[in-house]
Amino acid sequence: MKVTAIIERGQDGRYSVYIEQKKYPYGIIGTGASVKEAKEDFEVGYKEMKQYVESLGDRFEEAELSFKYDIPSFLQDFAFAFSLAGLERITGVNQKQLGHYISGYRKPSGKTVRKIEEGIHAFSSQLAAVHFL
Repeated sequence: MKVTAIIERGQDGRYSVYIEQKKYPYGIIGTGASVKEAKEDFEVGYKEMKQYVESLGDRFEEAELSFKYDIPSFLQDFAFAFSLAGLERITGVNQKQLGHYISGYRKPSGKTVRKIEEGIHAFSSQLAAVHFL
């Protein structure tokens, strides 16, 4: 079953990963001080739920996971690859504003979220088209 896991930053600055679909029969969540920690906790929860369901003699319904990020979580998770200056060039969103989104000082509008997402997708398409000799 295809399942979407949401990754988001809470008001307390901690990160959560949880399953979006109500049709998926298991409530699995993960939390942590970083996106990486929250994903790792989520994976542990997934494995524990699988073991529990199978220990009852039931069949565990596997999930084919995809992830949806809120903006602060994306910026934190991919900070190893993107500087704010680089993201400004890719998305057209001012790096000071991006910094506000990471810190939670401000929340981007829907229009700005789409602008960031479209810029990231366009950049990834450009990267996918690169070939080396």
